[in-house]
Amino acid sequence: MYKIIKKRELNPTVTLMEVEAPFVAKKAEPGQFIILRVDEEGERIPLTVADFDREKGTVTIIFQIVGGTTERLNHLNEGESICDFVGPLGEPSHVEGLKKVAVVGGGVGCAIAYPVAKKLHGLGCEVHSVVGFRNKDLVILEEEFRAVSDVFEMMTDDGSCGKKGLVTDALRSLIEAGNAYDEVIAIGPVVMMKFVSLLTRQYGIKTVVSMNPIMIDGTGMCGCCRLTVAGKTKFACVDGPDFDDHEVDYDEILKRASTYRDFEQKEREKACNLFKKTVQ
Repeated sequence: MYKIIKKRELNPTVTLMEVEAPFVAKKAEPGQFIILRVDEEGERIPLTVADFDREKGTVTIIFQIVGGTTERLNHLNEGESICDFVGPLGEPSHVEGLKKVAVVGGGVGCAIAYPVAKKLHGLGCEVHSVVGFRNKDLVILEEEFRAVSDVFEMMTDDGSCGKKGLVTDALRSLIEAGNAYDEVIAIGPVVMMKFVSLLTRQYGIKTVVSMNPIMIDGTGMCGCCRLTVAGKTKFACVDGPDFDDHEVDYDEILKRASTYRDFEQKEREKACNLFKKTVQ
């Protein structure tokens, strides 16, 4: 069992948990993920390692409440335990040797982008972070990003926090201001990563994306995170999650992206109803 050391609501649908898992913390690196089960009868789900503390032996996860399992996970409190917590899995993000990087995060994808920005900052890289949300109520990890960024740009769709616009607007401005990036690292909704790809192609800037958002099983067995990269079939969980952005077939991914949306909503409703009955 893996004890929850800290729990914090980042916004109404996103929760941070710091979990006691010393063996995972010992080996974890940015870009990797864990697989957990809330209880012995629960399903297995992959979640990105959002941070880790090797001395304390803890791993931080950040998750959005979208289905039955994340609803159940969110009902656990500090001092309670998660049944299974396995990892680290996946390939770490390759950031060594980079001198100047733009890290682009969208929505809950910022939970994946932050540890990469933190690692780059720790290696002495100049980090320009661009993060985007629909509105101010959904903003997460702002102070954490500011602490590891030489330049920080906050974008919201409605202008309620930071500047009004898209992350691609801010990224284009930074590039046209003369910033020569060794690499752009983008993590967020698939459609966001697609448009970052279209932008950076214009300037010939190497771009890496994390396909963590399309993972379900985490072992390559379910095939749901299958994608085409440079004309070859890859699996986000075992071959990635990081890939060359300019080689990804986004149209294929977007067609498959909504496959489980209705199922997730129904499972979350079932979990909510179960907890309501328990409280009554």
